[in-house]
Amino acid sequence: MDRDSGTPRSVAEAMAVQEELRSRVDLVGPGPAEPATVAGLDVAYAESGDLLAAAVTVLDARTLAVVDEAVGVGRPAFGYVPGLFAFRELPALLAALDRLSTRPDLLVCDGHGLAHPRRFGLACHLGVVTGLPAIGVGKTPLIGEWTPPGELRGAWSELRDGDEVVGRVVRTRDGVKPVFVSVGHRMSLDNATAQVLALTPRHRLPETTRAADRRSRDALARASSARDDLGEDRGQGGVGGRR
Repeated sequence: MDRDSGTPRSVAEAMAVQEELRSRVDLVGPGPAEPATVAGLDVAYAESGDLLAAAVTVLDARTLAVVDEAVGVGRPAFGYVPGLFAFRELPALLAALDRLSTRPDLLVCDGHGLAHPRRFGLACHLGVVTGLPAIGVGKTPLIGEWTPPGELRGAWSELRDGDEVVGRVVRTRDGVKPVFVSVGHRMSLDNATAQVLALTPRHRLPETTRAADRRSRDALARASSARDDLGEDRGQGGVGGRR
């Protein structure tokens, strides 16, 4: 995998990295129509804010059974700066991806892609540095305006930032709050919407996200307990592994 994701030393450097990598994003795709495997990515943070656990959980796209998973644990790699959140999580997420024995056909990020103030959210960043098709599925919007979609599952409306369509507001369950879908890399918006609906047969959030959320929380709890037992913080990248 390409690793143009070295941690920047300043906000200005981070914005320059975003600007450079953004030129590589493929917003057309069309991406895999029938992926064999789909990976969910999620990150859990300790209440102290100085420890995180990043999980990647790979599901069989047809059965939604877990076929592979891995975690990366460490310190946030960058400060808390709106619009630059990907830099906090990227090293741990990439470490987890490197521990997989299965190369997924699609990445589904708990966050945004094009629907970002600089059109380069976490899903875009991960897609570009790994070369894998990627989409973002957010629980809440980061930017944009929209009209509520219809109440039935499958209904959607455009998410717009000014005159630009940056994603879709998609109803995954009848009468339940929608999710915010945007292209990350090597995907069309139509295909991204179809994949999200395929991954939400029973719940509001994709099964990929739900599985990665559980795994990241479990890994964080173990890492926090181990750190407490040691009585010291071992620092970035000290815990992690396939499971």
